[in-house]
Amino acid sequence: MLSYRHAFHAGNHADVLKHMVTIQLMRYLGQKDTPYMVIDTHAGGGVYALDGNYASKNAEYETGIAPLWDRTDLPEAVADYVQLVKDLNPSGKMRYYPGSPYCANQVMREQDRLRLFELHTTESKVLADNFRKLDAHAAEQGKRPSARGKRVMIERGDGFLALKALLPPPSRRALVLIDPPYEDKRDYQKVKEALQDALVRFPTGTYAVWYPVLQRIESKQFSDRLKRLGAKSWINVTLSISSPSPDGFGLHTSGMFVLNPPWTLLATLKEVMPYLVKVLGRDSGAGFLLESGEA
Repeated sequence: MLSYRHAFHAGNHADVLKHMVTIQLMRYLGQKDTPYMVIDTHAGGGVYALDGNYASKNAEYETGIAPLWDRTDLPEAVADYVQLVKDLNPSGKMRYYPGSPYCANQVMREQDRLRLFELHTTESKVLADNFRKLDAHAAEQGKRPSARGKRVMIERGDGFLALKALLPPPSRRALVLIDPPYEDKRDYQKVKEALQDALVRFPTGTYAVWYPVLQRIESKQFSDRLKRLGAKSWINVTLSISSPSPDGFGLHTSGMFVLNPPWTLLATLKEVMPYLVKVLGRDSGAGFLLESGEA
């Protein structure tokens, strides 16, 4: 199934969790001079117009980035994330939301590498177009282009298969971001199998998996299956903004499962998650789960 368009959900509570964690993982990797690679297996369109036909249909950003936009009490990690979004909106008006590719491109350094994969034909074209526009804007500002040369590569293809060719990276330092749409329940198994293979090829890599917390059995068992993959350490964090709806529709909870996380991440999440629940929570069902383990 290739019908999923992330633009419908851009900037929602799940994006807040995903992108805040991703930025923190990259900040940690950037503390060493040695280059690192970011591999995004399901890159999407890269940038989304919140006033466009897709995002404005359900205005899901009102459950995520919107309540954070004007806050003056943001924890450091949340402030870092919100500032990155604001940098994409220099007018001060919240018009555009950055997907993971844009977040990575902004945080990574000249020596780092970004590899973007998107199988959806339309999304892949949008992704390439958006990076061309970013390059044009950078040229106007007298800054370096981001998508030319070796630094950023965009490919229409299966990100799961791409991992086999890219791991381990030359520098032996990498963050792999995996966030398929999970419209097809086979995605849960594909993620698990891809991680099993990746951990054999590159056991010291950091792997960040976004997932929806749904009623289907595959979703309920997903995090427990990832815990048993044999990574040296792991962190599982979920954010709920409300109780499940009576009809079972809608996304009220999502998670990030990080294999081989940096030692700093757990403390950051202990500070950040209660704040996100307070600001984004909509009823008594709001809350978070934070757990960690070692092999």
